[in-house]
Amino acid sequence: MIDGSLFDLSASTTKFLILSSLLFVIGVGGVLARRNIIVIFMSIELILNAVNINFIAFTRHWQVLGKINEHTGELFTIFVITVAAAEAAIGLGIVVSLYRNRETVAVDEIDLLKW
Repeated sequence: MIDGSLFDLSASTTKFLILSSLLFVIGVGGVLARRNIIVIFMSIELILNAVNINFIAFTRHWQVLGKINEHTGELFTIFVITVAAAEAAIGLGIVVSLYRNRETVAVDEIDLLKW
């Protein structure tokens, strides 16, 4: 018989960690398997979102135990979101520049730094 502990709707740290690990694995798979630089940037965003879920889940868990301040995980999450937004803006600028020069966004065909 199936144990119903994973199927109930209450939020627990284990469920957040399972969700986070799934997002992380999908993101790493996207970075390693894809050749399109836009998809690679989206996969990196998935990885960063998995990290954010971990921050929030562990902050919630440690708050229940009384071992951490109230908004520590949220502060780290806001910092990661800020870094991700900067990464997306700079990455999109680089992609637009590469597309104008090379007319491709395929990672295999971008050899701009080769002599």
